Amino acid sequence: MSVQITIRGVPDKVRDRLRVRAASRGQSMQKYLRGELERLVAKPTRDEWLENVRTRKRVSGNRVTTESILQARDADRR
Repeated sequence: MSVQITIRGVPDKVRDRLRVRAASRGQSMQKYLRGELERLVAKPTRDEWLENVRTRKRVSGNRVTTESILQARDADRR
């Protein structure tokens, strides 16, 4: 099910640039903006990404200590 979204107060310059970008792709502004919104939500926010990392760490139970990281770094330098 799709819904309508209205955005008020968009400056003319922004609207014009969006219209040019849409036209350069041969799309209506509606289709262009829908694609941009879909692209935006497909990428996790920083907080979502961090929570995902934390969850994976908890599930895996893998703990790498600072000491082991430094030892591996130092071993590579030899």
